Amino acid sequence: MTLTRLSAALAASLLATTALAGDIHIADAYARASNPRAGAAFMLIHNHGADDDRLIAVSSVAAARVELHSHKEAGDGVMKMVHLQEGIALPAGGVHALQRGGDHVMFMGLTAPFVQGETVAVTLTFERAGEIALEIPVDLERQPGAEAATDHGDMDHDNMDHDAHAHDGKGN
Repeated sequence: MTLTRLSAALAASLLATTALAGDIHIADAYARASNPRAGAAFMLIHNHGADDDRLIAVSSVAAARVELHSHKEAGDGVMKMVHLQEGIALPAGGVHALQRGGDHVMFMGLTAPFVQGETVAVTLTFERAGEIALEIPVDLERQPGAEAATDHGDMDHDNMDHDAHAHDGKGN
């Protein structure tokens, strides 16, 4: 591959995985499907501003339901999925990783399978920065720990029932 083609490929890759709105910068985004009905997206969210912000909503036509989720210890070593109804705080000057085994975007009731190399259109909504539209690349082969700048854990979503969440309005 020539240097020009390599540079163009690198630029296209960076554009697909980064976005900027105001002081919010999204990097290293990717999506995976754990089964034909559910998937998740992960990314690094940087708040370069002097004011705190909050990721308050997420939407996509890729699934019947799209929510901000995390995992909570339910006792006896069992992890439970929880809907983060109040969103995710983003302190001024900070970074928050949406990662495997932690906070993430959850797709429930996929409208079509996630296909390696394709993208998933997602809109993130922030209290201050507003909306950021992303085309998140699907990477079904990405291994846990491959995310940039963080040491991530892993959670096997294959055995979790994402369609049967019961929420009490407090993220539980």
